[in-house]
Amino acid sequence: MGKHKFIDPSRGRKKQESDNRHKFMEDKYFLAVDIGATSGRTILGSLKNGKLEIKELTRFANPMIQLNRHFHWNLLSLYEAILDALKKTVHNGIEISSIGIDTWGVDFITIDRNHEILGMPYSYRDPLTVGAPENFFKQVPREELYKATGIQMMNFNTLFQLFALRQIRSTAMKEADKVMFIPDALSFMLTDKVVMEYTIASTGQILNPRTKQPDGMLLSYVGLTQNNFGPLVMPGTVVGNLSHSVCHQTGMSPVPVVAVAGHDTASAVISVPATDRNFAYLSSGTWSLMGIEVDEPIINPKTYQLNFTNEGGVGGTIRLLKNICGMWLLEQCLREWDPGLTYTDIIDQAMACKPFKHLINPDGEMFVNPQSMTMAISKYCNDTGQDIPRSTGEYVRCIFDSLALRYKQVLENLQSLAPFVINRLHLIGGGSQNRLLNQFTANAIALPVVAGPTEATAIGNVMMQAKALNIVGSLSEIREIVCQSSNPVTYLPEDTAIWDEAYIKFNEICHNN
Repeated sequence: MGKHKFIDPSRGRKKQESDNRHKFMEDKYFLAVDIGATSGRTILGSLKNGKLEIKELTRFANPMIQLNRHFHWNLLSLYEAILDALKKTVHNGIEISSIGIDTWGVDFITIDRNHEILGMPYSYRDPLTVGAPENFFKQVPREELYKATGIQMMNFNTLFQLFALRQIRSTAMKEADKVMFIPDALSFMLTDKVVMEYTIASTGQILNPRTKQPDGMLLSYVGLTQNNFGPLVMPGTVVGNLSHSVCHQTGMSPVPVVAVAGHDTASAVISVPATDRNFAYLSSGTWSLMGIEVDEPIINPKTYQLNFTNEGGVGGTIRLLKNICGMWLLEQCLREWDPGLTYTDIIDQAMACKPFKHLINPDGEMFVNPQSMTMAISKYCNDTGQDIPRSTGEYVRCIFDSLALRYKQVLENLQSLAPFVINRLHLIGGGSQNRLLNQFTANAIALPVVAGPTEATAIGNVMMQAKALNIVGSLSEIREIVCQSSNPVTYLPEDTAIWDEAYIKFNEICHNN
């Protein structure tokens, strides 16, 4: 699939305004800080003549740190990585116009009245929240909580983390003046300004999706009020300029820090190269997030039963989506295998294995954070009456087959909820480079899979910085630029009858386990 011609009914009225903005695109550079749940990168983006160019500047690890019984994120290490990137731009003589930060969702820090950070943030994979949802439901019934927030029930949601911390009488909660999600926390460390960006806050199960404000009743059950959060800002808002301290340490001028779509998936969805709304998206990385864009939250008994989430998007949109365990499965297996294995090796080995011999539910609880992922997969197969994988190739084939079939399952549910026909799946993010899984996905869902851009999150980050500086305008204009700047690849379905038969087996295994 080549470049698209974007058609916007309002384009004629806005063409002159758009042309005027594009005149100022020359030599504009933006620094996108994109941090996932295993690693982070800084990306330089530039807009020239209506096209976007991006280049990786730095890369750094973001491992969970185990301290005794708990798992934390090393926030100071992430801050240091951002400073290093700023120093590198200065060293290379690059004058950036702004900085934007996106990260994974739900996790947070607390600060006291003196703006001192109260400890390192817990990881969403920490056992702290085991049992927390069930205890919270004694205060607010599960269905009532869903009606109030429209957020899918996952034990690591921010609300449950806050509740668990209150239950153990955490000092960080007792002394908390403000709670900040991770991208807002890093912006705070750069500017000393406290905000709550909408898309990242919407992941936490603390917002009313209609008013887009924290729900006071829910917060009362965790001992907080709306005053314990910064002012809510929409994507594309300038938080403030780099502090004197940061400028002194890096040699950087006091450029603005922009609250982009702080949730990495929200940033990625901005970059879908679409000309209409008849699509579903799959943001593929450590997590896979599949959803659609709608104008209003969809909160009803069916979305509750299917456990779909309504998260904030850009331009007034809602991201109706489902979290799916993604490449986390393979990433954890790779930690156990020969480090000399290449991606080509594991793909070749997987292709040599019998398909659908081993199937798992990728979202099973045993895969959240096991000590050994291969042992967890083996146990699942054994418990469901299947053979146990015997080789690296069989484990990889099991993961890819199972993910593709899980995508089909979720897409079917999405189509039953969508107010429009879904005629293709846009697969964005790092996982869009996985040609084998892309083809398996097209086979399973029996629809075209349009893969790319790979750097979707960084692109969305950069484009929202450009919007904050009034260089680009609407979401449709942003997507026009993405279309003109990328060359996505389309995978057409093959062997759909075989995959339909495997889907029956997959559903039986998931239902019985």
